[in-house]
Amino acid sequence: MDGATKDPGSSRGKAMMAELDAPLHALGFEMEELSPSGLSGRLLVTPTCCQPFKVLHGGVSALVAEALASMGAHMASGYRRVAGVQLSINHFRAAALGDTVLARAAPVHVGRSTQVWEVKLWKMDPSTGEKGPQIAESRVTLLSNMPLPEEHKNAGDALKKYASKL
Repeated sequence: MDGATKDPGSSRGKAMMAELDAPLHALGFEMEELSPSGLSGRLLVTPTCCQPFKVLHGGVSALVAEALASMGAHMASGYRRVAGVQLSINHFRAAALGDTVLARAAPVHVGRSTQVWEVKLWKMDPSTGEKGPQIAESRVTLLSNMPLPEEHKNAGDALKKYASKL
């Protein structure tokens, strides 16, 4: 195993996130699992991620959901082009500044032309490091198996590179 798998917060883990998804990387998201059957990772709630009341911004939760579902759908389609067409998210409770959030994405439906992914977010229990209360749940619908334009033929290279290592 390389350093990225043992410690997603390592410099190798950060380099991996920079290649996989620039917006998630900018927020400090750390990928833990990366496969066509599921993705997971963690996000420390920093001032960059907060709305004025010092809790995780709902748009950040939606960004995490869309990004994880899109990466998963891209892998599940055999690295063909995908495009998100609908995202719905319900927020159940807040994650405060300093909390760590766990996100997990899993496919609900992988069809020939569409995929549906479910993404759940939980606040981590700081005393045990275990999954705590669920804070949000999202459903993302994507068009899939679309032709990949020649100029984007390498779009899935980072996913291929790291999926086998996590």
